Amino acid sequence: MQEINLQGSKVLVTGSARGLGESFARALVTAGAQVVISDVLHERGQALAIELGAQAHYVPLDLLDPESIQQGVQAAVKAMGGMTGLINNAAITNSGGKMMEDLALETWGRVMDVNVRGTWLVTKASRPFLASSGRGRVVNLASDTALWGAPRLLAYTASKGAVIAMTRSLAREMGSDNITVNAIAPGLTLVEATEYVPQDRHDHYLNGRAIKRPQVPDDVNAAALFLLTKNSGFITGQVLPVNGGFVMN
Repeated sequence: MQEINLQGSKVLVTGSARGLGESFARALVTAGAQVVISDVLHERGQALAIELGAQAHYVPLDLLDPESIQQGVQAAVKAMGGMTGLINNAAITNSGGKMMEDLALETWGRVMDVNVRGTWLVTKASRPFLASSGRGRVVNLASDTALWGAPRLLAYTASKGAVIAMTRSLAREMGSDNITVNAIAPGLTLVEATEYVPQDRHDHYLNGRAIKRPQVPDDVNAAALFLLTKNSGFITGQVLPVNGGFVMN
């Protein structure tokens, strides 16, 4: 990944004890930012913060618990001495492989509570601190499944479509505070969470891409980090597919 300078940035990343979130945390530290790793996987999150050194901190944060979100954001701000950026990365799938008729009501509710309500509540709690920085940046993790309509992923796909719509509304609401809000819509990326995905789905993505190789975390890191820089200050309310050309806007 090409070098990006984020010296002086202070970024909270939700769901960052593993997967893409972990990759974001590593890339942010490499770019010179302070980062708060937040998750419900406490041992992994703490171990990652220790590994990454003085620029990294761990804060427990459960997107299903509004009080945990409020406390987690406040603890993140205290640990970093402020906040300039937020990556709303945490999400669950839960409905993988099931058709609409087989999807449990409880599963639908849990996916929406984590992926949609959680993103809203973390952003809401973070807004005052992002505003006071004078250059706040919010990057929401959507998914290209919401752009092409992946089957057997109904709850997840719908939740990521909601994240895209919410990104645009938040961009208009928060622009007066000089906060940008954008979304990244990655394709299927080789991380721990996608190991369960059947090989035919991997092949479907690979065959449909303009760039014929697997997608790796650094492909997504580069986009996320750019949207956190000062240079992205006039880009807001946008959805950037990062998927090798599988979906083209």
